[in-house]
Amino acid sequence: MIKDNIKEIHSKIEDICLKNNRKSNDITIIAVSKTRAVGEIQKAVDAGLNVLGENKVQEIMDKYDELEREVKWHMIGHLQTNKVKYIADKVELIHSVDSLKLLKEINKRAFQNHRIINVLIQVNVAKDEAKFGIETDDLTGFLVEASKLDNIKVEGLMTIVPFDIDKENVRPYFKKMKEIFDDMKNLELMNWKCHFHPMEQVTDYDIAIEEGSN
Repeated sequence: MIKDNIKEIHSKIEDICLKNNRKSNDITIIAVSKTRAVGEIQKAVDAGLNVLGENKVQEIMDKYDELEREVKWHMIGHLQTNKVKYIADKVELIHSVDSLKLLKEINKRAFQNHRIINVLIQVNVAKDEAKFGIETDDLTGFLVEASKLDNIKVEGLMTIVPFDIDKENVRPYFKKMKEIFDDMKNLELMNWKCHFHPMEQVTDYDIAIEEGSN
């Protein structure tokens, strides 16, 4: 069942990319493994998904040693500053970085672990008071401050759009995010790689890809 679902998702992404003149191998599928047992997760890994996303630090810690080493862990949930130390040696990418305080803590823990930690900056593109993220007007200044930190690399931007039953209602947010991403690509900063701009809304992944998300 898991293998069949993964095959179907790959097929859908192939179709979307073909229709939008994109390469499907530019799209990274993150298997959100939160609340799932290790046995279930291993089936997904065996079927070819080696990027796993967790939104709780404790779940990463509990599962990390139980799965194969080629698995890449992403922290996709809101991360508290005092929890960074527990995953600084484990994660490939931290999504949803939403404050300079958190970024500096990640940098500190990365230095202590002799590594560079990749991060995504969460942008509050919908200007939703209920959501975390950097305001669009503050983003350039935030990235400049981030460029001063030696042990993090900003891989790109992410956002969480409002849920809407009609998926077309969220397309404007994806379009706006793509515009912001394109603007930020021109910044000449030391640790600003800017080749990602994922948008974390599982039900809207088709529209997100159509508008440029990877």
